[in-house]
Amino acid sequence: MPALPVSVIIPARNEARNLPRCLASLGDVGEVYLLDSQSTDDTVRVAQSYGARVVQFHYRGGWPKKRQWAMDTLPLAYDWVLLLDADEVLTPELSAEIQRAIRDPNFDGYYISLEMHFLGRRLRHSGASFWKLSLFRKGRGRYECRLSDQDKNMADMEVHEHVIVEGATRQLRQPLVHHNVESLDRYIQKHNEYSNWEARVWLDGNRDDEEIQPALYGTQAQRRRWLRRRLLEMPGSPMFFFLYKYLVRMGFLDGVPGLIYCTFQGVQFFHIKAKIYEIRASRMAA
Repeated sequence: MPALPVSVIIPARNEARNLPRCLASLGDVGEVYLLDSQSTDDTVRVAQSYGARVVQFHYRGGWPKKRQWAMDTLPLAYDWVLLLDADEVLTPELSAEIQRAIRDPNFDGYYISLEMHFLGRRLRHSGASFWKLSLFRKGRGRYECRLSDQDKNMADMEVHEHVIVEGATRQLRQPLVHHNVESLDRYIQKHNEYSNWEARVWLDGNRDDEEIQPALYGTQAQRRRWLRRRLLEMPGSPMFFFLYKYLVRMGFLDGVPGLIYCTFQGVQFFHIKAKIYEIRASRMAA
């Protein structure tokens, strides 16, 4: 048995720059599947050089998207699934904690926090850290589907859908190291696709059937969803969101990377609201 008997799933597209750091941290795991979206750089070669199994994912719209498709389709060999991004690193401390956690029969899933690094600097403020349900028993976790009618312009993997686990969950202490961006060009490209999805979810998503309902006093995912919904309804919300991140969450203490990060967060809200307006206008003209 490997030291860490889990199946790791990593979605990727043109991630050759980030993958060596990520895959080098996974030497003790049972198996690594890299889901590639027809990368044009050396993503496949780099993944194979570290022993990862590369599977090509061809998205044609709709549901499921990349990670859920992998959980439904791949012959995962281990009882636990760990979802990582190509820009995340599994530290030895977190690996040891996971080894202990998966031996506990009382829990079926674990939330892991992100230690965010942006433009080479760790963001200790800016509201940049959050929790993801990244580790769960095989067959016990699945992604919520907030919008069935999706297309290729909305990214081929889950954006702000969350994993739902059947069973008890808790938080782990050690974080994942998340190198959020080293190339602003790629960051902007990805978030343009994310805003396409956000605008459609706002207009066409079935809010009443959402499995994670917005709630100010709920889980972190519920609070974040509640905040986004209120901000999207508020005039001037992109500026308010920037000020919230930069002043209230003290992003100014993160230096220039904090300023850039908080600004992009506000710009993302502006893109979503502008695309909501565009879609509504085109439907009225049709």
